Amino acid sequence: MVGYRAQEDVHLTGKEHALAGAVSGVVSRVMFQPLDVLKVRFQLQIEPIQQQNSSKYWGIYQATRTIIKEEGTRALWKGHVPAQLLSVVYGVGQFVTFEFLTKLVWKHLPEECSTKYRPLTHTVCGSLAACSATVLAHPADVLRTRFIAQGSIKTYSSLLSGIKKIKQTEGILGFYKGLGPALIQTGFQMGLQFGLYSGLTSIWQWMEHRPLGGKLGITESLVCGAGSGIISKLIAYPLDMTKKRLELQGVEQIRKEFGAIRVYRGFINCLVCVLREEGVRGMYKGLSPSLIKAGFMSASNFFLYDQVCNVLSRRNS
Repeated sequence: MVGYRAQEDVHLTGKEHALAGAVSGVVSRVMFQPLDVLKVRFQLQIEPIQQQNSSKYWGIYQATRTIIKEEGTRALWKGHVPAQLLSVVYGVGQFVTFEFLTKLVWKHLPEECSTKYRPLTHTVCGSLAACSATVLAHPADVLRTRFIAQGSIKTYSSLLSGIKKIKQTEGILGFYKGLGPALIQTGFQMGLQFGLYSGLTSIWQWMEHRPLGGKLGITESLVCGAGSGIISKLIAYPLDMTKKRLELQGVEQIRKEFGAIRVYRGFINCLVCVLREEGVRGMYKGLSPSLIKAGFMSASNFFLYDQVCNVLSRRNS
């Protein structure tokens, strides 16, 4: 189960937790990258997500057909290389830090923090783990967003090209555009996700009269993972949309073929401009593919992480 458990016979090393985090991130990313492409395209569109002359995209099916028709099927995996880099770095950083923090809590704080108040503890530890992983992985997130944003006119032809151009034209800080809202969003969202996952699995085990904190079944892990991902994404979504807009600042022209572009002066200015021009609904552009992705990705991540940890535990026993 995700999180440190003193009652386990075999405790995994940091390298083994890193391997489990990397595997869960890579496999999940391969399967659900097209939903990420759709989400980012919707988030960056200034025009309404509805059928009208000025709007490039207005629905999941229509957007998918349009992207395939204009850019080919491979376009649904645009930004996949930096996205995989993001998945590995973020997955490793997040799960290793989370396991380390929950172990510290077990050793140095009252036992109730890891038993009775386990969901709250996991919320705090998950938030701190997500923030540390975000700092490490944010350059890959910026690259992923920019690859997805560009159309047939290529500003960045490869991962190496993207790294070189950003460094030359924007400096090292260019790789950290949107870091502020990214830290707020991931810290808030992932804290909720870990806490909800712990809470939902505890409720499931209580309803089945099983010991709390025990190993999870496949259905239990998938359902609780999907639920925690959807709920946390729904609550934190406006921060994710803002982050994506800011990651494109300075190179807005790479998506000019898709519609209007905007220049924002920062996090607050972006929020104000979106609310003024696009309304509250503008803060939730791309929500549908995002929730689908969040449910599947979260279920896949938690499930695969648990299963890899179980395999490694059996091998070491």
